[in-house]
Amino acid sequence: MAPSTIETPSPREPPVAKPPLDQATTGNYKEHLPIAYDKDAEEGRKSYSAAKYPNYLPTWDHSQKYPPLEPFTHLERGKDVDTSYEELLANGAKVTHLTPTIGTEVDGIQISKLSPAGKNQLARYVAERKVVAFRKQDFASLSIPEALEFARYFGPLHIHPTSGSPAGYPEIHLVHRAAGDTSASKFLETRNSSVAWHSDVTYERQPPGIAFLYMLEKPETGGDTLFANTVEAYRRLSPVLQERLHGLQAVHSGVEQANASVSRGGVLRREPVQSVHPIVRTHPATGEKALFINPQSTRGIVGMKQEESDMLLSFLFNHIAFGADFHSRVKWEEDTVVVWDNRVTQHTALIDWKDGQRRHIARITPLAEKPYETPFKR
Repeated sequence: MAPSTIETPSPREPPVAKPPLDQATTGNYKEHLPIAYDKDAEEGRKSYSAAKYPNYLPTWDHSQKYPPLEPFTHLERGKDVDTSYEELLANGAKVTHLTPTIGTEVDGIQISKLSPAGKNQLARYVAERKVVAFRKQDFASLSIPEALEFARYFGPLHIHPTSGSPAGYPEIHLVHRAAGDTSASKFLETRNSSVAWHSDVTYERQPPGIAFLYMLEKPETGGDTLFANTVEAYRRLSPVLQERLHGLQAVHSGVEQANASVSRGGVLRREPVQSVHPIVRTHPATGEKALFINPQSTRGIVGMKQEESDMLLSFLFNHIAFGADFHSRVKWEEDTVVVWDNRVTQHTALIDWKDGQRRHIARITPLAEKPYETPFKR
């Protein structure tokens, strides 16, 4: 069946106030890049091998400036599709579920070769399983324009306001820890953990839906990514609390991320924005409800006093972070493409290797509908 167009409800939004300075979380975007790296090490002139994909090495072009994002009508590819997944999982694909509620590994298919029907099934399958690791993929060997064209099928591609990107391709967000970079040890001198749960760029008016992360090079061991199922996190709450959360909205801010980039000489491609989103959002393909807050971007609950907002958000953040029975761990292999639904998950990188080995990953991030909620039902 043809994918359905999702018309996002557009209630009048309350005004958004900037958070107080002591509320800002300015330093925890640990997947974001340093402003510079050792070029000699990345080009193989030191004790490390040269980067396997030099066309994906990050650049920071201060001349790149973009206007505010314009609203658009999202075409939800995962709605009203054949959930037998005959197109997606054809030809004897090997499927391994990592946990009952989140996380699947698939081997034996090439997602870059999917038909439109297969791509629609991919969107729905990822919405159901939340995060899927496709092994032995050819994504890294595609030209960057080919990879971008594949992802653009699912929505307009986000240009990150502050991260490094391959020269000429700002739609690629790079997660790159260069050869010889041992800055994690310095970071952990003042922090106990590298864990930083978040959903990507939720400060946008229309944040990402399905998203793609593909491994270019990895350390020998370490550098895994954890994912949390925020649908299951919502389901675990009592009906009394679920009902109370419905109708509440929270401020999501990109101001702190932008200020952190500027303060260290980084790029700012677009002026930072704040958006108001429901705390409980509904997925347009599955109808599932999910918690939609995260400690990296969510600043406060509209209409609540600061102490009240902090108390409730702190509980929800901890509920998601400590819910190991609705988490999944992706152990990276080279030529893996991880596809997840940013609307119903959170994730965190793990900076747990200390030997200076390279970790080089690319992300392509299609945008989706403006978050909305549907009425609470007991």
